[in-house]
Amino acid sequence: MKKKEILKQEFVPEEALSPDCHVDAADFEWVGQDSEKMQSITRPSISFWKDAFSRIKKDKVAITFLAILAVMVVLAIIIPAVYPYKFDMTDDLHKHVGMFFSGDGHFHLFGTDYLGRDMFARIWRGARISLFIAFAAVIINVIIGVIYGGIAGYFGGMVDNILMRIAEIINGIPYLLIVILLMVIMTGGVFTIIVAYSLVGWVGTARLVRGEVMRLKEQEFVVSAKSMGASSARIIRKHLIPNILSIIIVNLTLAIPNAIFTEAFLSFLGLGVPLPEASWGTLANDGIQYFQQYPIELIIPAIFISITMLSFNLLGDKLRDAFDPKLRR
Repeated sequence: MKKKEILKQEFVPEEALSPDCHVDAADFEWVGQDSEKMQSITRPSISFWKDAFSRIKKDKVAITFLAILAVMVVLAIIIPAVYPYKFDMTDDLHKHVGMFFSGDGHFHLFGTDYLGRDMFARIWRGARISLFIAFAAVIINVIIGVIYGGIAGYFGGMVDNILMRIAEIINGIPYLLIVILLMVIMTGGVFTIIVAYSLVGWVGTARLVRGEVMRLKEQEFVVSAKSMGASSARIIRKHLIPNILSIIIVNLTLAIPNAIFTEAFLSFLGLGVPLPEASWGTLANDGIQYFQQYPIELIIPAIFISITMLSFNLLGDKLRDAFDPKLRR
């Protein structure tokens, strides 16, 4: 038996090979074309932002860490205002580290520090200060970086060379040196830290925006706007910045934990928020002095710093995935 005949016997039904088996045209009916269905949209049209936020809503990790950050911000605003113990309230009769019950029978959730101040109140006061410094410094950096990078990338040529050389010089100055110099000239405090971070922190954003603007300015919609007589300021404001807004948001989200760590590091070294004001860095600096006897004094602010930085980093990663057009389905 030939190989072709074996295959027919094994895989094709016998009636299918019969010459009498044929397709009758009467079994089919011509229904014509449905013009309404041809013009209908099978998939709803959604914008880029709506599609990105719908993917964020479906991501449990992003929603979880967004909820953690929202709760932390709300508590940092409310608790210092309503908590019975103030962050700078000392207990002259019971100055003892790690005391959970005071002489009048009141309970301290996180204990007390070496001056008898309630650690729970100081933690949330420190959360308010640290988050305020981080948000304020990063927002200032984003504004400066977007304007600076947008101008450099859009005009190019000599303007781009001059602006980028200035940015490289500023980026080459150590940040800690700037803070020390400002501490000598100005009074140490929240404003000094924000100014010091804002002087050099915008360079990375400016470089990122410059690269995106240089890529977008050759697109058709920008060329059309130029041909219609739109000014350079309008093109940057109305056409270029909205198209790089997603990248700016992701960069802002990832820059906030860096600012929080910088503030904590400076306060830990004694170059940050002055006493009796509290921040997570100053609390960690106070806690390390009593770490062997009462490690909770250092562990608690370290946990808050770690959770906040982890939440912002993971949320930034999820936002970057959501805003990536390559992942759009």
